[in-house]
Amino acid sequence: MVSMDIGTVRGPHAGLGFRAFVGVIAALMATNALAVDAMLPALGNIGASLGLVANQRQWVVSSYLIGFGAAHILYGTLADRYGRKPLIYAALGIYIVASLAAACAQSFEALLVARVVQGLGAAGTRVLAVSIVRDCYAGRRMARVMSLSLLVFLGVPVLAPSLGQVIMFFAPWPWIFVFLAGFAAAVLGVIAWRLPETLNPADRRPIEFFAIVEAARAILSNRASVGYTLALSLVVGGMFGFINAAQQVFTDVFHRPRLFTVIFAMIAGGIAVASLVNARLVDRLGSRKISHTAMLAFLAVAAVHLAVALSGHETVWRFAALQVCMMFCFGLMIGNFGAMAMEPLGHIAGSAASLQGFFSTLLAALIGFSIGQQFNGTVVPLTAGFLTCGLAALVVVLWAEGGRLFVAREAVT
Repeated sequence: MVSMDIGTVRGPHAGLGFRAFVGVIAALMATNALAVDAMLPALGNIGASLGLVANQRQWVVSSYLIGFGAAHILYGTLADRYGRKPLIYAALGIYIVASLAAACAQSFEALLVARVVQGLGAAGTRVLAVSIVRDCYAGRRMARVMSLSLLVFLGVPVLAPSLGQVIMFFAPWPWIFVFLAGFAAAVLGVIAWRLPETLNPADRRPIEFFAIVEAARAILSNRASVGYTLALSLVVGGMFGFINAAQQVFTDVFHRPRLFTVIFAMIAGGIAVASLVNARLVDRLGSRKISHTAMLAFLAVAAVHLAVALSGHETVWRFAALQVCMMFCFGLMIGNFGAMAMEPLGHIAGSAASLQGFFSTLLAALIGFSIGQQFNGTVVPLTAGFLTCGLAALVVVLWAEGGRLFVAREAVT
């Protein structure tokens, strides 16, 4: 890793100052969140204009997530060989073209193809953002850049649905995709103009297929890595189920579509607050105590939520309160589960991260789609999906930890 101040990097373009660098990294990361969350208020309009029935509209979200997960396995290896900027150009270029294709789609099939391709492009922004930060900073400086970028990134899910709603006040839903293309083009322009290539030429590595195979073998042979990757997939799958069905819940169950963006912002804010709390407490308490406590709390809240839904006493504000609590617990789990899945794999961190992103995102997308497709005009399938995912995550965590929670087990492969 090369540690440097980005303001002094020598390259074909002038370097960015620290704040501008953080802003570019956050914007790269935001392209993904915008592509999911800005769409949510438009799902009903998309369904009406393309003649979709019942839960078909959920494919607009899931098709993107499938493309996003599938491409993780490629970008890290290619960026280590060809450099960061060529891959950023390719990723954002794919994202822009796919966004414009989605805006012009005249059929549901064409829209889904465009969304899959958009996800393929967005995966590069996530992988490359972390790679660029790692190229330029080390130690506490790197942690500061990532924390500041993540703080900006966490605000996107809070604001994105409102942004999509505002666009639809003035224009039909295809203009949301036009906005996404314009946002990505602006980020691409800043990177082309100001950001130098951050990968040191001496650090470029050939593409090694066997390195990926070795990383897969190491992951699959380590109980903690497998267990926490599966647990992460399960809890994220529950969240994807909510994202798939959220617009229908507020429209068809509560008949309060105007509250959707407000309550979604509250729910997304629960994850953001949890991430900040975790950053403050994890050094003192450890990943296991925080995430295992959060997992048990998540199960308790999910059980209460399912009981409320089954009893017929669900209201929009009870739903909101319970979802905020569950998403707060979710925010305490995901970062720690991901870190513990990577903990035994430091010697192959790059390849392992790509593979884990590939498997966990794809599996979570399929789980979330399965939950969303059970929507039947009530919130029972959604709350049952949360509880089922939480129970399954508890089982695999217990397996990973040799039957104990809160304390690390002895290393077992």
